[in-house]
Amino acid sequence: MSEMITADLVDLDLSADTKEAAARALAERMVALGRVTDLEGYLADVAAREAQMPTGLDGGIGIPHCRSEHVTEPTLAFGRSAAGIDFGAADGPADLIFLIAAPAGADDAHLTILSSLARQLMNAEFTDALRSVGDAAAAAALIRGDEPEAAEATSEDSVAAPAAASAGAATGTDDAGDAGASEERPFRIVAVTSCPTGIAHTYMAAESLENAGREAGVELVVETQGSAGFTRLDPAVIAAADGVIFAHDVPVREKDRFAGKPTVDVGVKAGINKPAELIADVRGRAERGEVTAASKGGTPVERAGEAGDSYGTKLRKWLMTGVSYMVPFVAAGGLLIALGFAIGGWEINKAPSVMEHFSWTQVDSWAALLFQIGGVAFGFLIPVLAGYIAYGMADRPGLVPGFVGGMIASNIAAGFLGGLVAGLLAGGVVLAIQRIKIPPVLRGIMPVVVIPLISSIVVGFLMFVVVGKPIAEAQKGMTDWLSGLSGTNAILLGVLLGLMMCFDLGGPVNKVAYAFATAGIAAQSPSDSAMKVMAAVMAAGMVPPLGMALATTIRKKLFTPTERENGKAAWVLGASFISEGAIPFAAADPLRVIPASMAGGAVTGALSMAFGATLRAPHGGVFVVPLIGNAFLYLIAIAAGVCVTTALVVALKSMRKPAPGAVTAEAADGGSATQSAERKQPVAA
Repeated sequence: MSEMITADLVDLDLSADTKEAAARALAERMVALGRVTDLEGYLADVAAREAQMPTGLDGGIGIPHCRSEHVTEPTLAFGRSAAGIDFGAADGPADLIFLIAAPAGADDAHLTILSSLARQLMNAEFTDALRSVGDAAAAAALIRGDEPEAAEATSEDSVAAPAAASAGAATGTDDAGDAGASEERPFRIVAVTSCPTGIAHTYMAAESLENAGREAGVELVVETQGSAGFTRLDPAVIAAADGVIFAHDVPVREKDRFAGKPTVDVGVKAGINKPAELIADVRGRAERGEVTAASKGGTPVERAGEAGDSYGTKLRKWLMTGVSYMVPFVAAGGLLIALGFAIGGWEINKAPSVMEHFSWTQVDSWAALLFQIGGVAFGFLIPVLAGYIAYGMADRPGLVPGFVGGMIASNIAAGFLGGLVAGLLAGGVVLAIQRIKIPPVLRGIMPVVVIPLISSIVVGFLMFVVVGKPIAEAQKGMTDWLSGLSGTNAILLGVLLGLMMCFDLGGPVNKVAYAFATAGIAAQSPSDSAMKVMAAVMAAGMVPPLGMALATTIRKKLFTPTERENGKAAWVLGASFISEGAIPFAAADPLRVIPASMAGGAVTGALSMAFGATLRAPHGGVFVVPLIGNAFLYLIAIAAGVCVTTALVVALKSMRKPAPGAVTAEAADGGSATQSAERKQPVAA
């Protein structure tokens, strides 16, 4: 293994004036040493990481970083800018820029080295030395920790301190060793830090919090949840803690371990930039007696979202939470039912229970077994949908009333609409109960007894007596309308479903159309119209990735090398009915890719309905073609939509005017790394 940073990876006179140019200049040094195999692909990964959250830090530091399949080994490049480069830090431009490249499968040892650098960046002596170092070799040695040795000692001290604090917390003693002075022991805090990549900010926040804890006389122990996994804090340390700090940009794993304590929940950058304020905040919460259950942002949706999310955004996320948990049941149950039909014929739904009759040697018995297992899986659709909508709203306490309401919706034939309403009702009821002030003596039984009992009674009453019947009638009316569609109306529905499937490529609109289709075939004996809708939805969903794959094959010059590689994967994703295969293309050029995809999806949806193609399986793509009614015409419909999407996206991209000084993708491929730094790809309007 070569050294992570060498003099060749150091630029003490970085002349770039933007963060993109700085990343390119440093990445070219990695390419020259064979550490990065595809410059544009790697820079695209860096840009994607930067789009998640700016990587500028207070104190004049920029630390762009990412994991990438184009990196051959963990590598650091360092640049020093006299003018400063804006990386989004609150205190202004950065003059010390570290570009971190980690392979997609970097092992724990390499990530440990990278985490050590992140911790060192919180040491003022280290950064001051980098600003004054005179040559590249000395800078590389300083970063590696070769010299001065004090840098390494500082890093070791920062690791040893929390370990000592952990030991003290676990045994219930303080630094003075006076077991009888427990009332005078330091305030104890446990913290969790994490960031999307888990390479830099995770460990920088940990170091910053630990330093601030020592200055404040607080025992503070950090659990870093990085890319290499995480080592759980000792339960005794958590139990002894007086407060909790979460500094994270991805969901905290196993968060329930910290429940019931005063908690501050912020982004990882707050852990780096204002650790003293966080410590003061959690101490204040402890003095006021606040605990996790009363803190804002305790639900799964709120933890994963932004603090300023609107109600509409939260509602969409609540619904998508339920749909995301429902989809695996749809896929497993639907495919089992479809296999049962394929093996045993369409009369298999009338077979007796396999509990009463099953023969190991009869094909029909096995077909009946598959069909009946699939039917059981499908029976969970509405309860799971409702239960996890409530979970998204109110966390674990929402599950019981959500499942109860969903099962009632299923039993009274309120269907998909009933499940949505039941989930929202259950979550709302639980949130209302949690706002009631409860005596401390009852808090322990609230989540286990009181909330499930009261919320189930309220939701059950509302579903059985108040809203259930109107919803069931609305569901029946929708089903009857769907069953009566024919001719032009059916084709128009196919157009609408095709547009929805291709609008956001696996997003909320796509999921609404998909959920509508799967709800129609959830019955043991779905109508012919419901199966036509399912066929049209799956066909349209296959079009965008297949269209992009074909376009990258026939007109390579219109796409970057990275997009061409994505096009190869899109063949398989599209054939498997994974609309998300087109997302990389839509993200790079939405104004051309999305309209072209929608046009192709509308054509395919309309043709599928016009041809009368039917589908009993909710997923599978071309792999369930034997289960499709009118399979040949169904494939013709998909091919027609793919051709429309390909033709449109090629035409739209061909009309694009290159930016001044831009070059084509082929020219960029043929140019050197140095040339590519001076020329940019055409940017989509």
